Amino acid sequence: MTDGLDNVYGGSLALLTDLYQLTMACGYWKAGVAEREAVFHLTFRRPPFGGGYAIAAGLAPALAFLQRLRFTTDDLAYLETLRDGERQPLFPRGFLDHLRDLRFECTVDAVPEGSVVFAHEPILRVRGPIAQAQLVETPLLTLINYQTLVATKAARVCQSARGAPVIEFGLRRAQGIDGGLGASRAAYIGGVAGTSNVLAGKLLGIPVRGTHAHSWVMFHDDELESFRAYADAMPGNATFLVDTYDTLEGVRKAITVGRELRAKGHELAGVRLDSGDLAHLSTEARKLLDAAGFPNAKIIASNDLDENLIGSIQEQGSAIDIWGVGTKLVTAYDQPALGGVYKLGASRDEAGHWRDAIKLSEQPIKISNPGILQVRRLRRGDELAGDVIYDSERGLAGPALHDIEDPFKLPFTPAHDSSVDLLTTVLDHGKVIGTHDLETARKRAAADLAALSPRTKRFLNPQPYPVGLDRGVHDRKQELVLKARGAR
Repeated sequence: MTDGLDNVYGGSLALLTDLYQLTMACGYWKAGVAEREAVFHLTFRRPPFGGGYAIAAGLAPALAFLQRLRFTTDDLAYLETLRDGERQPLFPRGFLDHLRDLRFECTVDAVPEGSVVFAHEPILRVRGPIAQAQLVETPLLTLINYQTLVATKAARVCQSARGAPVIEFGLRRAQGIDGGLGASRAAYIGGVAGTSNVLAGKLLGIPVRGTHAHSWVMFHDDELESFRAYADAMPGNATFLVDTYDTLEGVRKAITVGRELRAKGHELAGVRLDSGDLAHLSTEARKLLDAAGFPNAKIIASNDLDENLIGSIQEQGSAIDIWGVGTKLVTAYDQPALGGVYKLGASRDEAGHWRDAIKLSEQPIKISNPGILQVRRLRRGDELAGDVIYDSERGLAGPALHDIEDPFKLPFTPAHDSSVDLLTTVLDHGKVIGTHDLETARKRAAADLAALSPRTKRFLNPQPYPVGLDRGVHDRKQELVLKARGAR
């Protein structure tokens, strides 16, 4: 799905949105302000899984969606059938004609896919006619939220695996076709080495891996016969699932067939463990394989694994070479949603001047940040030092970070020797800028994670990464908060 939406969905996706996006767009059109320029930011309020970071993902599919956004005759015919509470047409004919002629003309700036990102800072910024920018809120959130969530989960799983390959096995438990493809894509960005999802392999170029199921063993009269039959069918891919009956006895039978394979010029690729005490069984299996002369045969483990269980198994001194992770990765089992939001930062007034916007809340975490925002990333040598959010129209007031949730906290300037702006133009008035390939995103994620402090990457009570507002945005935010609350 780098640009493969057409390969999965043959028809229009223009109606992949919430109804209120269309009713608001109609309202802008009726008021004559649909073309008024506005800026929206896509952010999230807390890193997922109780962690300290997220991995930005889903950008390439989002760009593909925006570039092909068209309302077809069928789309408009459906919208024409909708009625309001008085049984009158919900949308006037003139607005439907407006949608028929719509071509996405906004400019999109985004953090490069695969980047490590943090709470409150924009992952993506949309600037253009307000009706258009409003219409794409829902599809952008669904594409970016889910893949960012799974990419982050994958990064955590791979961290627990300590350099051993992780294979994504989750298609059968994913939430539908798109959930399966999106998860395979995002997990690859997050660091997995391959997937069992063959369609993801075809569309995205992700390496595909697989062995056989318990049903293969159960179909045959006995386990040894099943292994021999599989070896005959797949002599160059002979990894046997050994836990259908007795796991260690299954390893011994795999060794028997491994010797027969070797006599024919092939090698036993490995064994897979899918149940039981994986730490104990892997060490015992390793002893059997090594003693039999198969030190290169790999031990693959699966069975409802996640970063926490893998970490526990690792601490017990397991001999597992490859981890197969499915359900808890593709479903983001312990946190099924990222909670990303899409908020208006500024819009043009009647005179063409920018008017900053702010959303208030009794919860400081939910108060939005005003302006046309950019993120300046500070580095110290090869390490990430902190991020400062500033208004790109007004310029950076300085590298001091003002706390976003506690405005009375003293500002802090991280030690750094270089900096770079994260948001770059990826769609210029509807035209894609640059290339956005999967391998580059995957490499970027690995590089950013390597530059992130281990304290921020730890799973339990991670050290918060320094992110704050520059003085200009901080002061403007407080001014707007006071004004909105009627204070003088």
